[in-house]
Amino acid sequence: MEKAENPFADPGLPPHEHRIQDIDERAAKRSERTVALLFVVSMLATVGFIAAYVAIPVDKVVYIWPIGLTSALNFSLGLTLGVALFCIGAGAVHWARTLMSDEEVADERHPIEAEPEVKTKVLADFADGAKESGFGRRKLIRNTMFGALALVPLSGVVLLRDLGPLPENKLRTTGWKRGIRLVNQSTNLPLRPEDIAVGSLTFAKPEGLEEDDHDFNNKIAKDALMLVRLQPQDIKDKRELEWSHEGIVAFSKICTHVGCPVSLYEQQTHHVLCPCHQSTFDLADGARVIFGPAGHALPQLNITVKDGFLEAASGFEEPVGPSFWERG
Repeated sequence: MEKAENPFADPGLPPHEHRIQDIDERAAKRSERTVALLFVVSMLATVGFIAAYVAIPVDKVVYIWPIGLTSALNFSLGLTLGVALFCIGAGAVHWARTLMSDEEVADERHPIEAEPEVKTKVLADFADGAKESGFGRRKLIRNTMFGALALVPLSGVVLLRDLGPLPENKLRTTGWKRGIRLVNQSTNLPLRPEDIAVGSLTFAKPEGLEEDDHDFNNKIAKDALMLVRLQPQDIKDKRELEWSHEGIVAFSKICTHVGCPVSLYEQQTHHVLCPCHQSTFDLADGARVIFGPAGHALPQLNITVKDGFLEAASGFEEPVGPSFWERG
């Protein structure tokens, strides 16, 4: 009786068929140029990402079919970054499919711990694969790939800009300058000296700054002011006394730790407390820090009186709020 044939016999690997690029150098050159083109497009898309991030306003809205109204900045960033990443992937895939070796080789499984001769063989196979890929010989592909891979991370580096303001004068300037009246932030009326009682805490803003202004929040974050009326004999700091008016002193309301609004005043000690991290300032001694993580005193605004109303005699002499890298 004849033994039945195994229906699941290993058919083995099919015969290897050469690609057109394996036998025609002109076809190989076309594939090389295609891969290089994809890498170059990736580089241009990365440059476009950076240009869009810098040039397109964050509040600009455009109509994109079929999405509808959308942020021009978000759409541009997504499109350019997507093209940059896609072209790197497409270039790598096309390179592998057309120019790298595609011959399948069957090898028997071996123990996890390789023998020395196996390790030698693996290293030799790796060297052969690198040679067959044309990585060393096809410099156009290699150089454009390196260029694309080097530029793509710049997309993330550019986004670091949002970690803080650019090194300009934004943090050094506020809405306060000579002749600007102090306006009560609660009543929106200009302040007179008699409006501020001894021991009271009043919050003020520059005249002309309105809550319905489109950039009100950005401006009040630097312009917010607090006024306290002390007995002149209780003021210890000489400059603070010179910059006050009949015991009325004006300091920035923005804590010099992380920018929280200082708002808790203790009348008997003349101390003011930031509710976020408990930084405490002595308003009778130049608003110096007496407790907490704040790095420096609250900036004082030089005030005077004109036509019966309190106004700034000058702007702040130092940046308000937390310390920053360019603060001298």
